[in-house]
Amino acid sequence: MALIRIVLVDDHRVVTTSLKAYLESFPDIRVIGVAATGEELLQRVEDWSPDVILQDLLLPGGMDGVETTRRVVAKGLPARIIALTASTDEARMMGVLRAGAVGYVRKDADPETLLAAVRAVAAGRTYIDPAVGRQLVEARLKPGTTSGTTQVRLKTDITTEELTPRERDVLRQLARGRSNREIAAALDIGDETVKTHVARVLAKLEVENRAQAIVQALKRGLVELQDIDELTN
Repeated sequence: MALIRIVLVDDHRVVTTSLKAYLESFPDIRVIGVAATGEELLQRVEDWSPDVILQDLLLPGGMDGVETTRRVVAKGLPARIIALTASTDEARMMGVLRAGAVGYVRKDADPETLLAAVRAVAAGRTYIDPAVGRQLVEARLKPGTTSGTTQVRLKTDITTEELTPRERDVLRQLARGRSNREIAAALDIGDETVKTHVARVLAKLEVENRAQAIVQALKRGLVELQDIDELTN
């Protein structure tokens, strides 16, 4: 069993103490460091060398979670970042995903959701809290909505007809948080073919990474609720 090494970033000691106790109740997880600010994380992250960083978006000091994520990613470390936040602000969510986070989980999520997120990103997958996904879908389906979701769809009206059948298959696999290798196995195609299809899907959705693609696919109705439900499987 491979050990998942985690760093927690949150200025509330009650939160980090509770998270540490919960996560370390599983034999495959160990919390190797705790930082209260983005500045502290940046100073120590290379020494800690974690597999996963579980980070609040609202941090004290001059650096929020989005900027912290951007600077950690710029270091070129193998650590993968999960944003853990009470915020439901879509702009902030898209900001941290654009900065390089590969996971997004609400603080009011079930503990099992957090555990699934940690294990998923440690295995090279992308993870968006299914509850967040449902909010995006419900906002799109709500009659007369004037949310940012509608504005985005009017600006970039991507439909499933503009994606090839294989690209739609790949997008559904992306929505399930699967890695390239897992997508290749599920669709019985080569790894290089998967990379090509993923690149084309990202370009058509006008996004920079897989996490953003999942959010945009949900907002635009390109994947179904059952696809995001499979994130926890």
